[in-house]
Amino acid sequence: MTRTDLSRDIRPAPRRKVLISGASIAGPTLAFWLNRYGFTVTVVEKAGTIRDGGYPIDVRGTALEVVRRMGILPRLRDAHIDLRRLTFLDEDGSEVASLNPHTVTGGVAGQDIEVRRGDLTNTLYTAVRDDVEFLFNDSIDTLDQSGHGVDVTFRGGNSRTFDMVIGADGLHSRTRELLFGPEEQFHRYLGYCFAGFTMRNTFGLSHETTMWNTPGRAAALYAAGDNDEVHAFLNFAHPEPPFDAFRNPQAQRDLVAAVFADAGWEVPGMLAAMRDADDLFFDVVSQIRMPRWSSGRVALLGDAAYAPSFLTGQGSSLALVGAYMLAASLADQDHTTGFAAYEHHTRDFVTMNQKQVGKGDATLFPTTAQALDQRNDMLRKLSTMPATEERPAHSALTLPELMPMT
Repeated sequence: MTRTDLSRDIRPAPRRKVLISGASIAGPTLAFWLNRYGFTVTVVEKAGTIRDGGYPIDVRGTALEVVRRMGILPRLRDAHIDLRRLTFLDEDGSEVASLNPHTVTGGVAGQDIEVRRGDLTNTLYTAVRDDVEFLFNDSIDTLDQSGHGVDVTFRGGNSRTFDMVIGADGLHSRTRELLFGPEEQFHRYLGYCFAGFTMRNTFGLSHETTMWNTPGRAAALYAAGDNDEVHAFLNFAHPEPPFDAFRNPQAQRDLVAAVFADAGWEVPGMLAAMRDADDLFFDVVSQIRMPRWSSGRVALLGDAAYAPSFLTGQGSSLALVGAYMLAASLADQDHTTGFAAYEHHTRDFVTMNQKQVGKGDATLFPTTAQALDQRNDMLRKLSTMPATEERPAHSALTLPELMPMT
């Protein structure tokens, strides 16, 4: 266990003004804790409201303690998705293996939480919306640091000055770009792209995931419950990240359709549904790795600083833990000392979780026929074994105890 020395007496300090860019998971979590420690917090979000829906996500290990301390663990447990079966299919649609999901994910039944992304973001927003300022339909346009603070110009035209700015604006962070330069220098591409969307559940699936594979391609249908909707995923190997498609939904649809044009199983119907989906989410499987997470009065948090990729299943948990640690580090210290403490006490935890997967090491998505055969053999053996224990990286940090301030 990595223990920190952040536990200490918290002394009242002048109300410092902090701007957080991003209202997904890391941003509202940080806002919650900074508000508890006497900060005046503003959250800016380019979307018009908190984004609902989205694919299911996991909260594990140390992150469970964060949500418990926030008082939202009971609500998240009520929203928990009880995924009971994970079935893998061969190219012809025949079953390879059917397993307990925890056998593959390294999760712990009865402890870990899996919820729809929208359930988590709405819960976080509800916990903090009455205490901090939210600016929707807006974003940061420019940042200008000086001795007295950070002068921020918003795309909506307003200008304001803050003591600190935190970028919690995701994998393709605008704050990171303004502070450190183009994304490409920190983007560690893991060789895959994916598209996710919802479609009608005409398959009779309930509380289960079914995944079809051929070398370099995977299609999955995820039924979170007994309703008439499933989450569809199309994942594929691609030699280079298609940066030109990131902000072009039509280019995303065309790329996915071309890759899966000759695929069997339920894929033709999935492609047709993707064409009409109004909730398509397309991205690359990649990590963000940076030598430092702050510069002056501006720091990065969550995916903006250390995205681990969805292959680790730890993106949301790192965002929750990182937000808690950043607030803990700033509670009674100035930005220079606080940012340094945040990185010092959190980086090892981040690194352990990022190392759970490397380029070309996506076990569930093999790119060659030989690797696919080896994976299938592994799955057949796992299907006869009990679920494994939690992976050590999930709980490799003990949170500092901090007395709440109001």
